[in-house]
Amino acid sequence: MKRKLNLNKVKVSRQVQIAPGVFVLSFPRPWDFTAGQVLGIGAHATDEARLYSIASGELDDEVDILYNINPDGKLTPWLARVVTGDNIWVSEPFGSFTGTGEPAWWIASGTGIAPFSAMFRTGLTAGKKLIHGGRDLNSFYFSQTFSATLNDNYIRCCSRESGEGIYDGRITRYLSELPQVPHNEKYYLCGSAEMVVEVRDILITKGVPFDNIISEIYF
Repeated sequence: MKRKLNLNKVKVSRQVQIAPGVFVLSFPRPWDFTAGQVLGIGAHATDEARLYSIASGELDDEVDILYNINPDGKLTPWLARVVTGDNIWVSEPFGSFTGTGEPAWWIASGTGIAPFSAMFRTGLTAGKKLIHGGRDLNSFYFSQTFSATLNDNYIRCCSRESGEGIYDGRITRYLSELPQVPHNEKYYLCGSAEMVVEVRDILITKGVPFDNIISEIYF
């Protein structure tokens, strides 16, 4: 997702590869934000920014960005080579895909887990159910942190591999097999366009009002 934004220089404090081709990049937090918001990143001040959800909590000293390398992309192959002390260019945060303290379902695929990580680390965990879909067992980023707090309300759905405590199949299959879902709670969806559309249709079929479904698509 690209958008022309005003970018300011920040210095990278660290970068960690947490799975094959998947990184968490961090820099000191220069502004306040609301968990669930995005920011733009570029290699230069004049770049057309690429948007990423913030994965860290609102009061954390550093901003964490979760991303995976797109081999054909202009930014992520360069971003993956950035080291501590290098400069990148970022925008101020914005966006309305933000969490609340009310009961809700968080549904993500792949790196779409990032905004829910921010909400989780901000403390918005009461009454939450997190469903995370991935292709393989390396896809469940921050899983130990989520499972320690959410317990049975943290569901991992894996489409290509099997493992202990893992639902064998896609998110859409898991949701389709549920006999019923709450109609009066909010459902936050973040991931690929295909996942978001399919999950939204399943929820509507199960009686969830359209206005209770909030979505953000990752490209």
